[in-house]
Amino acid sequence: MSQRILIVDDDPAILNMLYKVVCSNGFDAVLSQDGADALEKCSTQHFDLMLLDINMRGIDGFQVLQTLRGMGNEIPVIIVSGRKEDYDALYGYNLGADDYVTKPFNPVTLGAKIKALLRRMDKTGDSSPLISVGPFSYNTSTLRFYKNEEEIPLSGKENALLKLLIDNANHICSKDMIYDMVWGQEILDENAVMVYINRLRQKIEEDPSNPRYIQNIRGLGYKFVV
Repeated sequence: MSQRILIVDDDPAILNMLYKVVCSNGFDAVLSQDGADALEKCSTQHFDLMLLDINMRGIDGFQVLQTLRGMGNEIPVIIVSGRKEDYDALYGYNLGADDYVTKPFNPVTLGAKIKALLRRMDKTGDSSPLISVGPFSYNTSTLRFYKNEEEIPLSGKENALLKLLIDNANHICSKDMIYDMVWGQEILDENAVMVYINRLRQKIEEDPSNPRYIQNIRGLGYKFVV
């Protein structure tokens, strides 16, 4: 049975993006657009994790979190907020939040954070934070990549792109899918994906001009082959 995640945000565009992140990582998503509705859902249904916005009409995210913890509800909560000040994050942690992610967020990184938090809460039954594919491994707790146990230094976008490819090993990832999940929007620059694919090849391939792992599937996209 899939784990259930409650997504609370009053912005339809953000709600839709979070929905896609949750579903693409194999979880069931339940949507809520205000704090009062979120509290009602939590009182009548079971959720394994909550993604919670702060700035909402009526009852805001901080009030939702404070109310839940006051009721003894220990549901893991990741705050996903446009507020970037340190004191907002600290206040959220003091109220009982488990993680704090600022908007705009990286969809792949957020997906990894969700899985890592669920693992820490012993919800997944898998105690290892490592995802291993061929000679590669990815630590979902530290967000670090390794090839043959040697770390590969990556930028944020490179990290997110390689994680997406590894998650979909031996399956084609279209350019639209890559741009949507890594950049969090529809394609604005078709060359951006190709540029980052080439950067990854320079770092992980023995012969970047004749790639073994990241292959171009003409007209369809890219496939991570192991």
